[in-house]
Amino acid sequence: MLDTDHIHFIHEVKNQIKSAQYRALQKVNTEQIQLYWNIGKTILERQQQYGWGKGIVEILATELQKEFIGINGFSARNLWYMRNLYEQYYCSTLILQPLVAEIPWTHNILILEKCKDEHERFYYINMTKKFQWSKTLLIK
Repeated sequence: MLDTDHIHFIHEVKNQIKSAQYRALQKVNTEQIQLYWNIGKTILERQQQYGWGKGIVEILATELQKEFIGINGFSARNLWYMRNLYEQYYCSTLILQPLVAEIPWTHNILILEKCKDEHERFYYINMTKKFQWSKTLLIK
């Protein structure tokens, strides 16, 4: 049977583990969003620079999926999301750019698709971050 000190100690260690796991997930998310931002930027810039059409995204998706077998996230659809995210947020105020890395990718896509105005996007990104809104809540 554990006494109060043991229970408190175990609870404290569990909380430390949970906090570290959460911080690690946040760092992974930030890196993922930065990667997706850079891919979106590269796609848009090359399309503008070389006059490439939509076909390049399909080709890129096929090649990335061949190279990175078993890694999700490089479908043509997702590459279009990356391009769109960069295009929409790069051209908006600088306030939105750093915020996209603070919420998960799927949440960003939902907000990008549903909100057509940067003020509305700012609100939903902040609320998602502050209250840890789920995808289900954002879909409603």
